Amino acid sequence: MFRRVSRRWFCAASSPRPWLFVGLGNPGEKYQGTRHNIGFEMIDAFAESQRISLDKVHCKALFGQGFVGDVPVLLAKPQTYMNLSGECTGPLAAYYKLPLNRVLVIFDDMDLPCGVLRLQPKGGHGGHNGLKSVIYHFRGNMEFGRLRIGIGRPPGQMDPKAFLLQKSNARARARIDPALQEGVDALKLLLSNGFTETARCFNREQKYKHTRLQTLPT
Repeated sequence: MFRRVSRRWFCAASSPRPWLFVGLGNPGEKYQGTRHNIGFEMIDAFAESQRISLDKVHCKALFGQGFVGDVPVLLAKPQTYMNLSGECTGPLAAYYKLPLNRVLVIFDDMDLPCGVLRLQPKGGHGGHNGLKSVIYHFRGNMEFGRLRIGIGRPPGQMDPKAFLLQKSNARARARIDPALQEGVDALKLLLSNGFTETARCFNREQKYKHTRLQTLPT
C-alpha cells in the first residue's frame, strides 16, 4: 500500500530547502530497459544508493523522500507517460514551493554519445517531448536543471522513435551501467557542493569521455 506524503516533514524551517530530482520515462514493464527510460533508471540507482524507497504515489508519480546528509531530497518517476511528464513535475514543484533552481530533470539525449552525461542549469527542450511537457507546465520557464544522459544516435535509417523504445543492447549497457554510477556520484556531489561547482568539475570529466566515445559504435 502506498503511503500519503507529508509536506511538513520536508518543509521545516530548520532544514535546507529540498531538491527535487525527476527522472523521465514511460511506466510499465513493456518499457523497462528501453533507451527512453534511462531517466527512470537514474532515479532508481540514486534511490538504491541512498536507501530511499519509492513507495508512494504523489502528483501522478512514483515518489520517495529522504535526506542526503542534512539535505532533503525528493525523487519522482512520473507515471503519466513521457509526453505528459509536466503534469507531474509542475505540481510537485508547486506543492513543495520549490524555485526551479532546486529542480533537476533527468532524461535521455540522442545528441550525446551513449554513456556520456552533462549537467546543465537551464536550456531548451531540444525536441524532447518529455522536456516540452515539463517546460509547458512551468509556464514556459526553462530555468531548471538538467542531467542529460547520452544514448547515441539510431544506426543507419532507423526510425528515432523505434530506437528510443528499443532496449539497449549489450554493448550499450556496458556504457550505460557505469554512467549511471557516475550520475549517482554527481548527484551526491551536487547536494553537498551546489550545482555550479559540481557541473564545472563533472562536465570537464565528461568532455574527455565524450572525446573517447564519440567515434565508437553502440
